[in-house]
Amino acid sequence: MPSIWEQTTQLPEFEPLRGDIRADALVIGGGLAGLLCAHELTRAGLRCVVAEAERICGGTTKNTTAKLTVQHGLIFHKLLRKFGTERARAYLEANLAALDRLWALCQDIPCDFEERPSFVYSLDDRRALERELAALDKLGYSAVLVKGTALPFPVAGAVRFDRQAQFHPLKFAATIAQDLPIFEHTRVLEVETGRAITQHGAIRAEHIIVATHFPFLNKFGAFWLKQYQSRSYVLALKDGPELGGMYVDASGNGLSFRSYDGLLLLGGSAHRTGKPSGGWAELEDFARRHYPDAQPAARWAAQDCMTLDGAPYIGLYSPRLPRLYAVTGFNKWGMTSSMVSATLVTDLILGRDSPYQAAFSPSRTVLRPQLALNAWESALNLLTPTRPRCPHMGCALKYDPQEHSWDCPCHGSRFAGDGRLLDGPATGNLVHDLEKGQK
Repeated sequence: MPSIWEQTTQLPEFEPLRGDIRADALVIGGGLAGLLCAHELTRAGLRCVVAEAERICGGTTKNTTAKLTVQHGLIFHKLLRKFGTERARAYLEANLAALDRLWALCQDIPCDFEERPSFVYSLDDRRALERELAALDKLGYSAVLVKGTALPFPVAGAVRFDRQAQFHPLKFAATIAQDLPIFEHTRVLEVETGRAITQHGAIRAEHIIVATHFPFLNKFGAFWLKQYQSRSYVLALKDGPELGGMYVDASGNGLSFRSYDGLLLLGGSAHRTGKPSGGWAELEDFARRHYPDAQPAARWAAQDCMTLDGAPYIGLYSPRLPRLYAVTGFNKWGMTSSMVSATLVTDLILGRDSPYQAAFSPSRTVLRPQLALNAWESALNLLTPTRPRCPHMGCALKYDPQEHSWDCPCHGSRFAGDGRLLDGPATGNLVHDLEKGQK
């Protein structure tokens, strides 16, 4: 079922590329991150074009819960431990600047923008909340630890951020896209130095930004090893309560809540793509128990790239490629991360020093525990002697009976029952291989 954002927005349509063109910068991918990169680069005076394989905002952007917040779970205590004070503060300040920029843009765009407080709650670990509050205090940010919430179950407490917001992501994106040179149904097949090859022609550009959610170029950057994809589910409930804020579970595996236009958006059931999950059934069971008078009005699923250390990868795709950039790994916080991407990439292309560069560099250390888990998952599925196999890197696919799709546990590519590509980083359909697997 389409998300409520899709049901309530008409996105502009753009023609495919026909022939060869030149630009100062090319953005590959027309989700919110790609559109904002193009918007900021255009604003800086560059001739920037966008190449989108299907329709703009046809992937993760249309399925987000669209929280505009710098509160990305209990992230700051972890960042202090992993990165130290300087880089943790850079992460905070980059997202604060991104929130301010989005806030300003939304004042002139009809996108159902609403200021809301944000809460990270814990069911049973008040100490974790206190550690986060101490980390925020060290970084100079004011937050509050509250005891009670509007949630329908007891909690150990919640960390509250004020002056956060929520909006309609596709109404916002539709306005941003209107004045940009965008080519839809234009899939980039190959990237060379200063040139991208599509099925309709070539685009020459001094700078190329890969904003395809999960980077699809495997020769450089090792993104296939540095991140995996997580799938989660959303249930929109009619006649649910207005909770007065946005909520997310501190554990990362619990429930999230926000409201929109009389609907309560209940999210959760997160799992690594390609692994079993309770999906919407878990959310429906929760709704029956806690909101018996509410009725499901819509449901959809989202997919997110998860990095080794909790921070996105934004910057040079590889040190060996000085004019190729990647924006990926938003860890379920794509709204402010998209704006951080646009700001940082614009600074890099214009040769401006950025205080945020080191905190988000794709070339930072990979020596994190998640690396071993990613490597194990890849090795396990590469050695599994079954078909069908993912055309991205050859991993064995798993069938998801809930969504009737073939999913890759290694890197998160997904295919419909007829083999049609649903989610990358794979770039082609599965039809031939799927037929073999079903014989």
